[in-house]
Amino acid sequence: MPTPLRISPATPADIPELVTLVNSAYRGEASQQGWTTEAHLLGGQRTDADNLRDLLAPENATILLARTTNGSLVGCVYLQHLPDALYLGMLSVAPDKQALGIGKQLMQAGENWARQLGLPLVRMTVISVRHELLAWYERHGYQRTGATVPFPTDPRFGLPRQPLELLVLEKAI
Repeated sequence: MPTPLRISPATPADIPELVTLVNSAYRGEASQQGWTTEAHLLGGQRTDADNLRDLLAPENATILLARTTNGSLVGCVYLQHLPDALYLGMLSVAPDKQALGIGKQLMQAGENWARQLGLPLVRMTVISVRHELLAWYERHGYQRTGATVPFPTDPRFGLPRQPLELLVLEKAI
C-alpha cells in the first residue's frame, strides 16, 4: 500500500528543507542508504538555495513537495512547462523512505500536471550510467529518445568522477 502523501507546490519558505532533502537523496553518506545515490559518480552537492530559488522563479516552473500526514517532507519533483512537453527533473525521495512508492506518486503527480496543462509529453534526462534508474523509468512507460545532452559542468553542483552524459527519455500521456 502506498504511503499516504500530501502533494503541493513549494514556496520560497520551503527552500532550506528542500536543499537538505535533495542533497541527501543524491549525494553524500546519507544518500547511500537509498538506491538513487549518485555519490559514486559525482562529488559535492546536488543543489543549493540559490539554485532552487532560480528553479522556482519562472512562472512556467514549480517544485511539487510530498509530505507525510504529519508534515514531514519526504520527496519532491521539479516540473517545467516547455513549449511541447513538461520537463520532469530532480525527482528526490528521502533515502530512508525509498521503495515505498513515494517516487512513483510524485512521477504520477507530474504526469497529471502535464495533462492539466494540455501537454502531450513528459520529458526528462537521466545520467546514462544510471542503469537501475533508467530501468525504473522504462518500467513506468518512459522511452529513450536516442537524444543525449552533455552533463552540466558547473562545479557548484557536483564534480564528475568519470565522463557523464544525460539520456533524454519521454512518455506520451
